[in-house]
Amino acid sequence: MARLKLIAAAALAVVASTALPQQPSAVWSPDNGDGTYTNPVLYADYSDPDVCAVGDDYYLTASSFNCVPGLPILHSRDLVNWRIVGHALPELLPHEMFDAPAHGKGVWAPSIRCHADTLYIYWGDPDQGIFMVKSIDPAGEWSKPVCVVAGTGMIDPCPLWDDDGRCYLVNAWAASRVGFNSVLTVRELSPDGCRAIGHPRIVFDGGQVNHTTEGPKFYRRDGYYWILCPAGGVEMGWQLAMRSRSPYGPYEWRRVMQQGTTDINGPHQGGWIHTPQGEDWFLHFNDRGAYGRVVYLQPVDWSSGWPVMGNNGEPYARYRKPRSASGVVVNPQESDDFDAGQLGLQWQWHANYDQRYGMPTAYGCYRLYTFPQRVSLWDAPNLLLQKTPAPRFTATAKVRFSAKDDGQWGGLVMMGRDYTMLAVERQGGLFRLEQRTCCRADEGGAEQVDILAELQPTACDTIPYSPAIHLDIFLRMSVNDGICRLAYSTDGRRYRSVGQPFTMRVGKWIGAKFGFTAQSDGKHHDRGWLDVDWVKVGK
Repeated sequence: MARLKLIAAAALAVVASTALPQQPSAVWSPDNGDGTYTNPVLYADYSDPDVCAVGDDYYLTASSFNCVPGLPILHSRDLVNWRIVGHALPELLPHEMFDAPAHGKGVWAPSIRCHADTLYIYWGDPDQGIFMVKSIDPAGEWSKPVCVVAGTGMIDPCPLWDDDGRCYLVNAWAASRVGFNSVLTVRELSPDGCRAIGHPRIVFDGGQVNHTTEGPKFYRRDGYYWILCPAGGVEMGWQLAMRSRSPYGPYEWRRVMQQGTTDINGPHQGGWIHTPQGEDWFLHFNDRGAYGRVVYLQPVDWSSGWPVMGNNGEPYARYRKPRSASGVVVNPQESDDFDAGQLGLQWQWHANYDQRYGMPTAYGCYRLYTFPQRVSLWDAPNLLLQKTPAPRFTATAKVRFSAKDDGQWGGLVMMGRDYTMLAVERQGGLFRLEQRTCCRADEGGAEQVDILAELQPTACDTIPYSPAIHLDIFLRMSVNDGICRLAYSTDGRRYRSVGQPFTMRVGKWIGAKFGFTAQSDGKHHDRGWLDVDWVKVGK
């Protein structure tokens, strides 16, 4: 453990030295500055979170589905203030599945554990099996994925290394792949956690009383094997705790947290932490519709022999912070000036990255090249997106769009099953400012294009071969309780509201995300491009 702590501390120091100066978010910072915090501690789509402790450091990961890089790694010293320090999965395999958007597939409900000076992450891919990666450097490179158990339908795995060195794995099942759910199974793995050496046994069946039992996390405490898991479904479910003297059960169970009289619906799956200061806490998610599944923190009381979460089994909206040595207020990265020669850690693609989509430049911007659009952006792999960070925020970007020919466009997008985009498109010697909106994109819906203004280029090439025209413009999206409004400026000072308000909608198992793309109608060989100088997230 000491070796892992030293490596982790060194890695985090490197991340801090190369990253942009981190200030508390202007749109959502849960630390109230008076020893208390306000839930959610992460108002962003970190679905199915799990957490582990390495000394005084805490590491969190979450589902990433088809988004790349996958398996985000967040770090905290107090379970309230978090920042992104890396990703454990740079690409998804096989390429024939994930080089194009495979919405809702990929990484489901990971667990993160520290064992023998090494961090392990297990996750279920419902179409391929249960996978694992490991590292001694949480902010650095992780191992190549190992398929621990091959097969379909297995989701939400979590390992447990017992005191005698044996390793067990619990997992749930996806009805969409195998035709049944609500059951949990346990099997034995090799001591190194790399392969199954035992057959699965059903240890719990939620039946009618605890239907949709899923998301189990495996622990040892006070001589018992414990499984903490949700049941009842994402929107209106509850938390279960179950215990047994054997990893294979039978398990007795209790409901230990539910909505009750609060307005916090369906407190769903997460992870338990026992801190070095002797306190117990539980991080779980709450479904917020278009904003995705955001992360809450609850105290846990074990004095009765069972975990009682939150306020006597109901989630707190506000509570005192955990005791810790940290006084640093920090939040996940949002804004980016693209000066670092690499993308900020908040950005993800909707499919495996291809360098033809875009690259950082030496000029303090990130360049996205136009790619032929099919029916809609739902099928576009070259979407550079980040999670929405708060219920109300404004994202403003300074960009230059360069077009080689008609039918090339680029801009700022709010992406989900429905999406809207504030785009500029070349038409002849001019640019059109457009709102491009698609409803039911996941069902093959077509884009509607509304022309908002005509704009003169700010620069024109004079070379004889394939000259481009260029437009410098500021694009803005303002979000307020799920409604997105658009504005633009030509000078960065005076903004003009344009277009129609847009109601945000979730993606497949993920919240709506915002960011950039550049597209074309596919008729042109020479690509245009979108240079993003900076994006700022604020009120």
